[in-house]
Amino acid sequence: MELPGGLKSKVNYLYIINKCIFCYLIIKSKVMIKELITKSLSKVSSQKDIEVFIPENDSFGDFSTNLAMILSKKEKKSLVDISEGLIEKLKKDISLKDYIEKIEFKSGFINFWLKKEYLVRELKKIDLRKDEYGRENLGDGKIVVIDYSAPNIAKRFSIGHLRSTIIGQAIYNLYEFLGYKVVGDNHLGDWGTQFGTLLAEIEIQNADINKLSINDLEKMYVEFNKKQEEDPKLHDKAKGWFKKLEEGDIKAKEIWEKIVKISMEEFDKIYDLLGVKIDFAYGESFYQDKMPTVIKELKDKKISKLSQGAEIVEFEGMPPAMIVKSDGTTTYFTRDLATIEYRLHNWNPDIFIYEVGSDQTLHFRQLFETVKKLGWIKKNEFKHVGHGLYRFKEGKMSTRKGKTINLEEILDMSIQKAKDIVGVSETSRGLKDIEINDLTLKVGIGAIKYFDLMHQPASDIIFDWEKIFVLEGNSAPYLQYTHARTNSVLEKVRFKKEKDIDIKLNDEEISVLRALIKFSDSIVSAAKSYSPNLLCNYLFSLAQKYNTFYNKHKIIGGENENFRLLLTKSVGQVLKNGLSLLGIESPSKM
Repeated sequence: MELPGGLKSKVNYLYIINKCIFCYLIIKSKVMIKELITKSLSKVSSQKDIEVFIPENDSFGDFSTNLAMILSKKEKKSLVDISEGLIEKLKKDISLKDYIEKIEFKSGFINFWLKKEYLVRELKKIDLRKDEYGRENLGDGKIVVIDYSAPNIAKRFSIGHLRSTIIGQAIYNLYEFLGYKVVGDNHLGDWGTQFGTLLAEIEIQNADINKLSINDLEKMYVEFNKKQEEDPKLHDKAKGWFKKLEEGDIKAKEIWEKIVKISMEEFDKIYDLLGVKIDFAYGESFYQDKMPTVIKELKDKKISKLSQGAEIVEFEGMPPAMIVKSDGTTTYFTRDLATIEYRLHNWNPDIFIYEVGSDQTLHFRQLFETVKKLGWIKKNEFKHVGHGLYRFKEGKMSTRKGKTINLEEILDMSIQKAKDIVGVSETSRGLKDIEINDLTLKVGIGAIKYFDLMHQPASDIIFDWEKIFVLEGNSAPYLQYTHARTNSVLEKVRFKKEKDIDIKLNDEEISVLRALIKFSDSIVSAAKSYSPNLLCNYLFSLAQKYNTFYNKHKIIGGENENFRLLLTKSVGQVLKNGLSLLGIESPSKM
């Protein structure tokens, strides 16, 4: 290959090539330790599905396996004898010697401790990869479609929509970080009988659609439902309006389009505030012309049948699902089938993920079973991540009954509350007003997001103003402040990199190192279990361990200063990467 520019250019090219080779070797050597241990265990046992996990208790090492327990029951031998035999063989495995310092049996488990040298080397990898640290290529060549957020048109963005939006975005980020091609689809609720309700109430009130806000539309929806309880005949009026809409009535469609426009303008404000960007926003109405094909296929394959004037699909152990109502209008079940067909045709994903409330569990069981009946599933996996609900202490929220909380109000209050945190922070002193406003936005929005994400998705959350605004302990502000603290330390000294690092380490330093090495595994675990809260748990634990070290040992001017600075830098980087995956910003000052 001819190099342009003479000797100087040749030197530069050689430098770049050598640096690339070095980067490649460092990144390539980042074999997940869990996989390495699993392979070693498979060499000494024929047992399939060997489980290797990160123990919650640090006294059980960095990784553990219950293989000895399984083999003891299977072979009817002493647990101690089985474990001693396995450990003896594992200690002879050459592939483990570079990484594992100690293997011990404790409380039924075989536990592995990583070498200090390996833990220290990881700091250099963090420093090398920076924002890319923790990224893996597990999903190389695979496609994931995530259905999330999905607010209903003509209803304010309530706190009830928060869970789907930010859990879905976090899952999106996790899978993208693991090398999957991810498609986010916001399946807007812009079609259905509720629009018949709105159209009927607009007619009753003779309202000018051009003068209505989203708050007006929601109030009208509530008012109509109250009237309907007293006058059941109004139900038929609403059905009639929706039938007109499905049939393409010009007046009905014109009003509906304006309702959608009003709603989307409000939704975009919330998405901007939350920092959420979704790839596509196809409403249910988008699939209106795609449903006839699906209905025909269901009939042709004799999957659906006529029952009391309606077209239904029957299942074993589940109630039937309605495809077409007796009045000829479609259901959201039909629209969801058309949506799957569209996604299969356009993206052909390996995994379909639906981040939708757990109250829709039956719907998705019926939906996925119907897809199987149709024969559409080949390589595809379908997963419903059913999140719990925000509830009042006295019960479930309901737009129909007018019992909701406006999300925008909560976000505004959280930002105001964040000013108290920023106002007393040492690292925020000297900031300009515009910087303070930006900081309070990051802290306030981060606090709300993290409060939600730290809960296991399936769990319900009782709406409590005091608990939502607890900004100490396991919270985003605590993690953000720890990140700002690491940045503050590094700003006070000129950091010099050294080739070798003294590895005479104290317990607090080792504790932080052992936490850092588990970052990639925490991402994989959170993604595979569709549980961003696992990443929250990891980040909180890391921050706690670093702050314990920080409070106990002198960094600048202390022993092993350069190592401690690199340790500090690594903690800041990992906190930043982890918070970013959760959709939370990491301010340099706080």
